Amino acid sequence: MSMLTPPGMGGEYRITGAKYPRMRRPRGRRRIVLAVVASAMAVGLIGWGTLQLIDVFTGGGKATAASSRGHCATRPGPSTEPAAPKALPKPAQVKVNVFNATPRSGLAKDVAAELKKRGFTIGKVDNAPKAYDKKVKGTGVLLGAKTATDTALPVLGTQLAGTESRADARKGGEVDLILGDKFKDLAKKEDADKALAVLAKPKPAPSTSNGKKDC
Repeated sequence: MSMLTPPGMGGEYRITGAKYPRMRRPRGRRRIVLAVVASAMAVGLIGWGTLQLIDVFTGGGKATAASSRGHCATRPGPSTEPAAPKALPKPAQVKVNVFNATPRSGLAKDVAAELKKRGFTIGKVDNAPKAYDKKVKGTGVLLGAKTATDTALPVLGTQLAGTESRADARKGGEVDLILGDKFKDLAKKEDADKALAVLAKPKPAPSTSNGKKDC
């Protein structure tokens, strides 16, 4: 018996010479470790496959494909359609008071007669009130109620260029044309008719999108 042999051990565990017994780890543990690793991998693959299926059925796959092509999905924004324009009155529905704020005699009477030929309803024809008499340096002033600023006043404004539109506290629908120092004559009837046609059918404003991009 060798001196390296522990007491009480003989037979196949007896150490002889300079060689030592090779102690091997039981193979059962290796199988358990391999089984655990394989199970973890299987669970991971199942989870990844589940996520892929969710993306396909919820549209995630489409968004990913769009992103890979360099495009962004756009969410629709609120409607920006312009409001319908107000219906403009016909010239016969516009009652015009013509006032002369210049030193030229008979100017208001001549202009009122021409406006009547063009279909407007004529009211008062007189010299301008003191607040405007000899104080209108431009072509003229169109004066009316606030409700007339986008209805009757623009219609009357097609008959002469360079006028200034103002609103006052009146309640009625009639409007005033106060002729100023630079007034020469009304616009030519054919030009006024074209301007009135354009005013009645304005070009639609270009549509704009307020949609948000999901990039």
